[in-house]
Parts: sequence; C-alpha cells; structure tokens
Amino acid sequence: MQALNLNLEKHMAFTNNTMIARHRLLKELVKLWKNNELVEKIDRLPIELTPKKSKHAGRCCIHKERAVWKYKSLPLLGWDMNDETDELTRLSEYAARTVDRAENGSPKDNIMCVIDEACSACVHTNYEITNLCRGCIARTCMTNCPKKAVSLKENSQARINHDLCISCGICHKSCPYHAIVYVPVPCEEACPVKAISKDEEGIEHIDESKCIYCGKCLNACPFGAIFEISHVFDVLYRISKGEKMVAIVAPSILGQFHTTIEQVYGALKEIGFADVIEVAQGAMETVSNEAHELVEKLEEGQKFMTTSCCPSYIEMVNKHVPEMKPYVSGTGSPMYYTARIAKKKYPDANVVFIGPCLAKRREAQRDEAVDFILTFEEVSSIFGGMDIQLEEIKPYPMTFTSVREAHGFAQSGGVMGAVLSYLKDEADKVSAVQVANLDKKNIGTLRAYAKFGKVPGNFVEVMACEGGCITGPCAHNEIMAGKRQLVKELAKQEKTY
Repeated sequence: MQALNLNLEKHMAFTNNTMIARHRLLKELVKLWKNNELVEKIDRLPIELTPKKSKHAGRCCIHKERAVWKYKSLPLLGWDMNDETDELTRLSEYAARTVDRAENGSPKDNIMCVIDEACSACVHTNYEITNLCRGCIARTCMTNCPKKAVSLKENSQARINHDLCISCGICHKSCPYHAIVYVPVPCEEACPVKAISKDEEGIEHIDESKCIYCGKCLNACPFGAIFEISHVFDVLYRISKGEKMVAIVAPSILGQFHTTIEQVYGALKEIGFADVIEVAQGAMETVSNEAHELVEKLEEGQKFMTTSCCPSYIEMVNKHVPEMKPYVSGTGSPMYYTARIAKKKYPDANVVFIGPCLAKRREAQRDEAVDFILTFEEVSSIFGGMDIQLEEIKPYPMTFTSVREAHGFAQSGGVMGAVLSYLKDEADKVSAVQVANLDKKNIGTLRAYAKFGKVPGNFVEVMACEGGCITGPCAHNEIMAGKRQLVKELAKQEKTY
C-alpha cells in the first residue's frame, strides 16, 4: 500500500485511498492483460501490491491485506464472492474462467457485490456512550431504554450492552449531556432505500430486489469493500479477437479528462474501438420525443410528467414508488436512442456504453441494443494499464455535432433546460421542477407527488446524483473539478436549438 499515493496518474483527482486502490488494482490487471500475462502472473499481484516490508494500515497483517487484494480482483474480473466455493482456488483459475466466459458466455446478471474479507470493521450497533457521561441521578438513558440495555459502570458512568441494544436511539435523544453519540454504518447510512444490511456475522449484503443502483454505498464504504461487477475483460477480450466494438460515450465525458475531448475519443480508438459515437446524439431524440410527449400529456389533463432518462430513478419507481409509474415519461434514454444509431450503422458490432453511472448496467440488461457497460473510472484504468498517454494521442473528431443542450444532459437541470429550449414558444405552458439526489427525503417527496398529485410544477426532472450525471458514482474526475470543466466545455459549444 505504501506506493498508492505516488503519482498514479497525472492530473487524477482522487478524494480517498479506496478510490486510489481500486484504480491501481484494475490498472495492474489491465497491464497484465496487455502483456498476455494475466493468467500466468496474476497470482503474484497481491504480493507485489503488498510486499513483505510494506505497511498494512487498517489490516491486522500483510497476509490479510493480500487476501483483500485477491478478493477485490474477483469483481474486476467479472465475478463475485458467491463464485468462490473453495478458498484454495487461485486467482489464475478465476482469470482463466474470465477468458472462457468472455469467449463462450456473457457477464453475470448481478450488478454489485460486497467483499467480505474487506467488510469487517464497522460497528454492529449505532450508539456509544462517551466520556462526557456524568453518571447523573436522572439516568434517563436507563429508564427509557425499552430493552434494559443501559446500565452503570463502577464509576457511575453508563454503558450499553450491545448484545441487548436494538439501536432505537431513545437513549441518545434522552441524554441531557449529549454524551451518547450516533455512530453510523457508512454504507447503510448512504443507502436511501435500505437495500444493504449486515448478516449474522456482521458482513454487509446488498438486496438487489431493493437496490436502485444509485452507487451511493460504493464510495461511502471507507474500506472499499463494495464493488460493481466489471465488464472490462469481456470488452478487452472481444477487441483482442477482432470483434467490432463501438463505444457510445455519455455527455459527462466532457468533465472527466484534462485534455481535449477529441483526444479522449482518440484514446478510445487506441484501445481498439471501431468507432466512437456521442450519446448526446441520442439525447437529441430524447429531447424531441419527451417535449412532444409532455405537451400531449398536459393537454390530455395529466397533472405532471417526470423525466425518464435516469435508470436509478426508474429502478426506484419500479421497486419503491410504483404509484409514480403513470407519471413517468415513456421516452427512451439517450443511451437507448444512441445504441440504435450505432446498431443501424454497424449491425454486426457490439455496443459499449461508457459513462459514470452504475444503474446503466441494469438498463443495459433490458436493452437488446446495448451489449456492455464501462465506467469512466474503468476507462481511466484501461488507459493507465495500456500506457495510453492522452496528450500524445491523435485526436478523433466527431462527424455528427450535437447541440449544446444535448451535452447539457450531464448536469442537473440539463434535461429540463433542453426540453424548455426545444419547446420555444410553447415553453410558457411548462413549469419545471428539479429533484436532484435520490436521498431518503427526496424519495419521500416523490412519493407524496405521486400519492397526492400536488406538485409545484408540471414537469419534474429527476436525477439520482446531486449534481446530475457529472457527479455519478463511477466518474473519473473529482466532483467539483468535473463540474467546472463541464461548464467550461459547454460554453465553447455554439450550436443550439
């Protein structure tokens, strides 16, 4: 771990060490792939990442750290913890299975997994009594505890019996000294739909029947124990075998890499993609169709309509707020329309969506025109593993120029703004509302909209991420830097509706 902070990539903006570790591991795996050494040398990778004399902050020993590296490699190879039936199975065997799956099968259906070797240090109960406790005579913490879990130590300070505690928080609220603190489990705290919880051994598990794939838990976990199931080697294998692969790239690419967008597209060509198509091109169809649908729905007397391009929002509606379904636009997402543009142009090609979104993996499973998903974070690691220097790449310009509003889909308010701009003279009929960030509060707001029909507008743009797609969980650039870069790039574009 000691080398993780040392200039991994020029201009890369990581906000914590778990992101650095995730990037470095995939980068090293891609490097082995590039050198045709993945199966032969992968077993030594955990040892190289944590050498004998290295520090192992947060782990009991280097052997634990190496085990964590091993298990974190599984989702990057396209597997999860359920695929391990024998602890003695070596990484090289999983790598060989990856090649076989890429040749004869398809990626796994589940989207995310928890690495149990890495998930081991969070609290089991959410309340602790600190040294601020004065051992007061009132003892409201004791008298109000419904499970009698609070008692006194010999020094008259209170203590909690965690075998009895149910984390109800009554003691926390009743303490006059604020001596009892709430200690959250970061992933559970981040999840807005209670889709992640501990098993009897204290390991977190994701319930995909509840999960909306917002990705909030992914970066909330301070131990980097939550991973998405990657398609990287499924894509790289097909490229190596000469299959035609077409990349369709989300508008938020404008805020990801510190170079010209044409050089980023050139780097994708360098990886081996046959062509690159901007998803902003498909966004223009989304804008047109959604604008006409909105006007039609309002004329029919429907109270309001919401956008439909955020797949995490669609998952939330389907799984948690089904009463909202009649109000969701039936228009396809920009990925949907762009994939069909790609398939029409290259009928024999595999289409690979590239973006910052975890939930796109679920949307792709429902869309026969999209074959694989890569994230900006994964693409960055591929660039690093293949030693692709963006500044030295030959630019690859687009033959189709999308309007500025279509690229604006990347930020909160972008869809709403594009529809209003498209409607022009009819825009005065529309009163737009933004719901950005699918947290517990905003999900409750949407539930109230659907139940009571009282909305402060008739067109609601919903995005799971607080700043829009540019702040997606699998973005490459740091959030604020990405926002600034996106605004700067959008300002350069002149063509509008």
